[in-house]
Amino acid sequence: MQPGDLHTAVHKAFNAGDVDALVDLYEADAWLFGPEGPVQGRDAIRGVWTGFLAMSAQLTMVTQYAVEQGDIALLSNRWTAAVGDEEMSATTAEVARKQADGSWRYVIDNPDATGVVAS
Repeated sequence: MQPGDLHTAVHKAFNAGDVDALVDLYEADAWLFGPEGPVQGRDAIRGVWTGFLAMSAQLTMVTQYAVEQGDIALLSNRWTAAVGDEEMSATTAEVARKQADGSWRYVIDNPDATGVVAS
């Protein structure tokens, strides 16, 4: 697994409505920046993703970069979510860590690094 594979996993799990698969992409004490501000830990992350999934959007993602340095990676993608006739998009800022089994999990995930979701 490469760090950029996290983007593929998010895309697949989001469009399948699989909150468990999304939460599994995070370390136990990871941070996720949600609409109400940053949250920490998988239970709080589950709540944020549950809210996102409730929008019944279809997500597309394009990796901007995935830079690996040892067991840490800096990632970014440009995502677009179609909700009915509306469309939202933003660019992310993410930090991931390589796990003992070779997989990668998010440590910090900011799905809207610019601070304002653009339409």
